[in-house]
Amino acid sequence: MNEELTCPQKILRFVPMVALPLIVGGISALLTGNAMDSYQVMIQPPLAPPAWLFPIAWTILYILMGLGSYFLLLAPADTTEKKSAKCIAMIVYFIQLCFNFVWSLIFFNAAQYTLAFIWLMILWVMIIVMIWKTSKVCWKATLMFVPYLLWCTFAAYLNLMIAILN
Repeated sequence: MNEELTCPQKILRFVPMVALPLIVGGISALLTGNAMDSYQVMIQPPLAPPAWLFPIAWTILYILMGLGSYFLLLAPADTTEKKSAKCIAMIVYFIQLCFNFVWSLIFFNAAQYTLAFIWLMILWVMIIVMIWKTSKVCWKATLMFVPYLLWCTFAAYLNLMIAILN
């Protein structure tokens, strides 16, 4: 099926898949407004990066997530196991994107650091499930999602320490 797609058809799939996480991240940034100002006044744990790094890191991660979802979408699923894994991975991808969005609101807008940490742990499990299911279908997509897992692992450390220190 994927070999039958024309270049314009691939572009019509590529653009929304890459744009979606960037739009979600952009809306989240707009809704959290002065998030980096509040981040800078928190008691910071060791290894806390400067505030300016977060928008850069998240932009890169959202692009990688979009690429991963695009590769997954186009990946052939020629067995029942692959079809199931692909379907589950795509569903979990969209759900985790919603969880990602809500985390910022819990952490920055509500200043509920412990709840944000619990929320982030649920997100972290979803990312692992998404990567596991994706690995059964498309290695390129899997590679695109791994930096996201690593960053969220680091974010969990930061979130937990901020919950403890503040």
